[in-house]
Amino acid sequence: MTEVRVEAHGLTKRYGDFTAVDGLDFTIEPGAVLGFLGPNGAGKSTTMKMLTGFLAPSAGTAIINGHDIVTDSLAARRCMGYLPEGAPAYGEMPVCRFLEFVARARGYSGAAAGKMAGLAMERLNLDHLPGQVIDTLSKGYKRRVGLAQAILHDPEILILDEPTDGLDPNQKHEVRRLIRQMSQSRIIIISTHILEEVQALCNRVMIIAEGRLLVDDSPAGLLARSRYHNAVTMVVEQAERVASVLSELQQTRKVEIRDGELTVFPADGALLFDVISEQVRRHGWNVSELRLEAGRMDEVFLQVTGGEGQP
Repeated sequence: MTEVRVEAHGLTKRYGDFTAVDGLDFTIEPGAVLGFLGPNGAGKSTTMKMLTGFLAPSAGTAIINGHDIVTDSLAARRCMGYLPEGAPAYGEMPVCRFLEFVARARGYSGAAAGKMAGLAMERLNLDHLPGQVIDTLSKGYKRRVGLAQAILHDPEILILDEPTDGLDPNQKHEVRRLIRQMSQSRIIIISTHILEEVQALCNRVMIIAEGRLLVDDSPAGLLARSRYHNAVTMVVEQAERVASVLSELQQTRKVEIRDGELTVFPADGALLFDVISEQVRRHGWNVSELRLEAGRMDEVFLQVTGGEGQP
C-alpha cells in the first residue's frame, strides 16, 4: 500500500527573470491540515498549481504518494482533490450533471458516477439543487460545487485554495466541520488569507514571501513568537492610573494602552494573569474585560513577512 505523503524538492517556478517560487523543500504526512500563508503575490497559488500538476515547475519537483508530479503526473493527480482559486466550473451545466461529468473523468461510469455525484452533493448540502444551472448560483454555492468536485472521489490528499471564500458564517462552519472530519488519515493543504481559519483548522502553518519558505511551525508555535504571548489585556476605567500601578509590579516588563485596551507584558517567564486579577480585587478597579493573550497571529504574520506597522 502506497504511503500517503507529499514532498517538495527544490520546487521552483520562474517567469523570465521573475522567480515566483524559489526552491521550496518540505514534507507533509497524513493527519496534517497545513495552512499555507503569505502576502498577495507570495507564490501560494503558484505552489499549489505545481503540486497538482497544473503548472510545470521550472526546476525541482513534487512527489505525491511516491509519484513524481513531473514524470508520473497522471498517477500523482489521481491521489488528489483540487479546489482552484475561484472554483472554476462549466457554468452552463446543472450541478448534478457537472458532478457526474467530474465523476466520469475520475474513472466512474454509469450508476456509479451518479452515486458519487449524489454523495458529494449531500456532503456539501447541495442535494436540493441538482438541476440548477451553476451560473445562476450565488458565489457561496458555486464554492460549494467546487468543493464537491474536489472531494467527490474521496482523495487521500486535498489541496484547497481559499476554500471558504464567499461563504456566509454558517456555510464556513459547515465546510470547516467537513475538513476536520476528513483530516484524520488524509493530507489537507489550505491556502487562505483568513488567519482565523488557520487557528480554527490547521495543525501546521507555512508562511512564504517572495517565493521563499520563511516559517514552518504549528499555530501554537507561531503564537508563541508573538510579543503578546502570555500578556494580559484588560478594558478598565481610568486606564492611565491602572497602568501606573501595574507598571510597578516586578512581573511586568511593559504596559501599553492602545485602542481603548490596556495590555501588560510579562517580564521573562512571569505568569501575570493571577497577579493582575489580585490587583483588580485589591484596588476595586471597574474592569469590563480581562483576558490572557495566547498571542496574535496577525502580528506574527506581519513580523515574519516584513509588513508595516510592527512595534
